[in-house]
Amino acid sequence: MTGMSISGKRRQAKLAAAFALPALAVMMAVVLYPFLYNVYLSVTDMGLYTWRDPSIQSPIWKNYTEVLSNPELYGVFLKTVLWTGINVFFHVAIGIFLALILNQNLPGRTLFRVLLILPWAMPQYISALTWKGMFNYEWGAVNALLGKIGLPAIAWSSDPFWAFMGPLITNIWLGFPFMMIIALGGLQSIPASIYESAEVDGAGPVRRFFSVTLPMLKPVLAPAVMLGTIWTFNNLNVIWLVSNGGEPGDRTHILVSYVYKAAFTYYRYGYAAAFSMLIFLVLFGFVWAQNRLGKASEVSW
Repeated sequence: MTGMSISGKRRQAKLAAAFALPALAVMMAVVLYPFLYNVYLSVTDMGLYTWRDPSIQSPIWKNYTEVLSNPELYGVFLKTVLWTGINVFFHVAIGIFLALILNQNLPGRTLFRVLLILPWAMPQYISALTWKGMFNYEWGAVNALLGKIGLPAIAWSSDPFWAFMGPLITNIWLGFPFMMIIALGGLQSIPASIYESAEVDGAGPVRRFFSVTLPMLKPVLAPAVMLGTIWTFNNLNVIWLVSNGGEPGDRTHILVSYVYKAAFTYYRYGYAAAFSMLIFLVLFGFVWAQNRLGKASEVSW
């Protein structure tokens, strides 16, 4: 019986491996191979004139040194951190606020849920191009609305500050529904008895929010915030489409759009590959630190 049991388990393991192999092959084809090829490109001189026969550079880290010595890098990095931090803050804040409202017994609650999730459900490039048109100086809806209330028109495409604010507003509008749905699911999983006990103990609405709601939402929101941070950090579509490729004068770039321009405008593929590897290391360090902090807080709790 023991021998038959062991052989049966082996057959099950082989069957499971056979079912897993196609998925593993696809993962290798679409994730592992492009990553390894990018690592290879990052140490070569591949460009517009050398793409047929790129060679390994000497020293091998030449592209990385050139990226790190670029005087524009640290300004673009700071702008990327601001872009990510502001976006994620408003995504979470607006998402939780709307989730608290939608968690109440309101008339037409289902309709409001559908309407509020539309920005996230629509294709991102369509929304980005729509907002770009709305930010047009002469005939855009935003400046028309400002004129109606007596405010001057804003040069959304020529002023560097407002050219950066345009994609920022667009991405906040696109991103809050995701956090809203996550927070709403978390709110619905909190037992009503906890709120009743807190109310009996004399806790008001604000105290209940900070002492009950937020701590109970933390396990749900923490991975969503991490995912949202990575998405926002690497969000090329909005910043590229709304700012018209980093205009004016390449002053609205974040790291990912800067890399895209280096690769597909200047055709510096090796340089762009090295740049993208550094972005990967930044995000990997962020995820690693977030996981360590999460484990530490769980242990202390």
